[in-house]
Amino acid sequence: MAEFESAHGTVTSSGLDGFDDVAVGHWTDAAARTGVTVVVLPEGSIGSAEVRGGAPATREFDVLAPTATVQRLDAVVLSGGSAFGLAAVDGVVSVLSAAGRGFPTAGGVVPIVAGMSLFDLAVGTSDVRPAPAHGAAAVEAALAVPVTASEDGAEGAGTWAGTGAGAGAIVSKWRGRDHAVPGGLVTATISEGGFTVSALIAVNAFGDVVGHGPADDPWPSLVPADDGDVGEAPGDPAPFGAASPPSASPPAGENTTLGLIVTDAALTKTECLLMAQGAHDGYARAITPPHCRVDGDAVVAAATGAVPLAPHDDPRRVAQIELLRWLAVRATAAALATLADVAPPGPIPWIDAPAT
Repeated sequence: MAEFESAHGTVTSSGLDGFDDVAVGHWTDAAARTGVTVVVLPEGSIGSAEVRGGAPATREFDVLAPTATVQRLDAVVLSGGSAFGLAAVDGVVSVLSAAGRGFPTAGGVVPIVAGMSLFDLAVGTSDVRPAPAHGAAAVEAALAVPVTASEDGAEGAGTWAGTGAGAGAIVSKWRGRDHAVPGGLVTATISEGGFTVSALIAVNAFGDVVGHGPADDPWPSLVPADDGDVGEAPGDPAPFGAASPPSASPPAGENTTLGLIVTDAALTKTECLLMAQGAHDGYARAITPPHCRVDGDAVVAAATGAVPLAPHDDPRRVAQIELLRWLAVRATAAALATLADVAPPGPIPWIDAPAT
């Protein structure tokens, strides 16, 4: 990973395992605990998206709908800063426009850049938020450094911990701030059946991530009761509310897990949507509970189109799509599992005044 110091924060760049045509750039303010991650896709890429959390912060998701006219996706931005952080997309759009990347119009190209943000304003410094300049710095870093692919057939996972969009990520917040642990930016790549699928996840979940922090402890109570007994959730192996209620109310508005799935398959937007749905299934395999009303869980799935599929009227295409959807599930869950390898970097620097 290349690294450059900037006046405010650090800019880094890297590739995405399995892809020699996908570039990743990050802007990180370690002191403020916030950042931006930009993924630049090759020409000809398309994508779709799905939100399952109840409190999303997104941009340009409507244009990714299978029914929308535009059939391209130039870049994806993951950021901290909640709704403020979506401003980072402006900087990415400006840089890509100057480079001639985008949907052609009579007034020049219009880059198609999807953005999604997580809430990290309760840690570090809340008045430092990702801005257009930070998005521009991240995408410029991504474009400046050549990227390389991992060995074909390789399968791997890793974490960039406190980098970019994961700089202020925290998980297990449903247990209260005293029991929360660091989240971060994680990734995993799987190659199978002639296709490669990578997952890049900024995990800032309200719930636990399996195998990380207090995930194996009894579940906390979300419904206060005098006797501490709120019964059991049907079908769940652990008693819901078996643990003592946390000393302070869980931070209900300080969450969201963001995901990007990239495949080299030549998919339609509808098929990309199926992969985004698969990634949400990966969330459900690794996060307990996922998709809460106080999460803004969102996924973009992008296809570079390098590897052709069987024709649409060929039954083999159905099997290929099911394989790709399953790879999205597995890659997402594998990426989230890498949080178990992240050592907590000391006390979490919560801002004194809780979010309201």
